[in-house]
Amino acid sequence: MSLSQKSEVEILPAILVKDRSHFLEQLEIVKPHVKGVHIDIMDDVFVPNKTLGPEELKPLPPGLEYSLHWMVESPEEWIAKLPGPHIHMIHVETVKSPSHFDEIEKAVKSAGGKLAISLNPGTRLEDILPYKDRVMRFLVMSVIPGFDGQKYIQEVEPKIERLRECCPHHEIEVDGGINFETAPRAAHAGANVLASASTIFRADNPGEAIKKLKKLAEEA
Repeated sequence: MSLSQKSEVEILPAILVKDRSHFLEQLEIVKPHVKGVHIDIMDDVFVPNKTLGPEELKPLPPGLEYSLHWMVESPEEWIAKLPGPHIHMIHVETVKSPSHFDEIEKAVKSAGGKLAISLNPGTRLEDILPYKDRVMRFLVMSVIPGFDGQKYIQEVEPKIERLRECCPHHEIEVDGGINFETAPRAAHAGANVLASASTIFRADNPGEAIKKLKKLAEEA
């Protein structure tokens, strides 16, 4: 299913690192080729892995748009540490109550950012739909979050299709196992933003890999 409003697909290089020097190195590799990047931030609590946190990320170099994927408990506390016009993607699985979501939303507004919501492969779509009027993007995980290099879970595609049907004007990002074979599948299901790590950073020419992912996705 194609997007009703546009067929353009944005490719976001996904950065999952444990130190600032590696972070800056990966930014330099992709900066000439993209508008923005997807940064994975993990706390070793919500997911069994730990990456660099807000203190190590600061300052975020200018010239790129940052989508921050908060795989953390109590995301409102983390968001406050990284102000700026960023997209803050929080996991619905970490939202403890409607009032807790209010707190997260307030933290994002105070930080000057925009709010997005993510769900894991096993989470029901019904768990995120109540928030659809309060977020600008959905992030559908096509792997179990925590590590890069995992295999894309095709079973999430009907979920992407249903999400696109009920939210035709939202951004829908898919993250996990996105490569030259799976990017067209996710885009065909309704995604218009794709996060990819291994396919880009392990390529001999990351810029060409980004172009190819975009072309294949948009053709789908």
